[in-house]
Amino acid sequence: MKNLLVLVTLAVSGMSHAGESVTLRIADQKGNMHAQLEASGLLKNLPFKIEWAEFPAAAPLAEALNAGAVDVGIIGDAPLLFSVAAGSQVKAIAVDKSDPVGTAVIVGKDSTLSSAADLKGRSIGTGRGSIGHFVALKALAQAGIKADEVRFRYLTPGDAKIALASGAVDAWATWDPYTALAETSGTGRVLVNGRGLTTGNSFLAATDSALANPAKRKALQSYVNLLAQAEQRAYADIDGYSATLAKIIGFPQDAVKLSFSRRKAHWQTIDAQTVAQQQATADFYQQQGLIAKPLKVEPTFYRGIEVASGKH
Repeated sequence: MKNLLVLVTLAVSGMSHAGESVTLRIADQKGNMHAQLEASGLLKNLPFKIEWAEFPAAAPLAEALNAGAVDVGIIGDAPLLFSVAAGSQVKAIAVDKSDPVGTAVIVGKDSTLSSAADLKGRSIGTGRGSIGHFVALKALAQAGIKADEVRFRYLTPGDAKIALASGAVDAWATWDPYTALAETSGTGRVLVNGRGLTTGNSFLAATDSALANPAKRKALQSYVNLLAQAEQRAYADIDGYSATLAKIIGFPQDAVKLSFSRRKAHWQTIDAQTVAQQQATADFYQQQGLIAKPLKVEPTFYRGIEVASGKH
């Protein structure tokens, strides 16, 4: 299926100029970069080719980066740390700053749980090392609950959604657009959101081998600026963008609009504040035992990419 996706993307996008042979192999997640660029009309006549691979969550995307199966991918702050701590040869090259309200622990519409404190002794579905997992751990810590006082079930978003609906788990720690879908469909409600718990940072992470290739490095710079441009276009016409994106990813328009509009996202160049935020996240993961030893994050950033972007 992944190979079919790649072939279709190349055929539709028609991306290279004559004589240009640079190809970026880009790892994506549902409703993210590929869909946003397509909805914004920016996937035409690019000076490089793109091969897309879509993953259901950050963990398999990180595995693809680590294996060198892709050159670059979008990944949350927590799963990126989880990956580099495990030895992945990747660097964060740009950051997408956003309001983390859509990263949340959600429960079924008829659940009796009313706060994070009620999660003690309960089961939580999430992806191991995901941003959802991180927010759940932070929420538990804030409520004075140890991680071993709940039962984590590590599931893909699709399986976690089913598990919550069936009662196989008591809560689901996830992210948008899944949070927005639960809210707008009436199938779930937010128990605790990520504001004050997580940074809202997502990173574009590239492999060391891609960054060592001058042609790919140049293409990566162009690609980052495309992402910033697509995001700016989208916020200039949220209704139109949401309608187009909803058709592309197969989600209801109201869920897509809620998800995108509340993120207030903007791409920017890596700065000292972002590095400090990532260090704090790494320290928390190490304290929780998910990272075996202290990790210094500064070497996991690449500072050679400049982002032309603006806040919304």
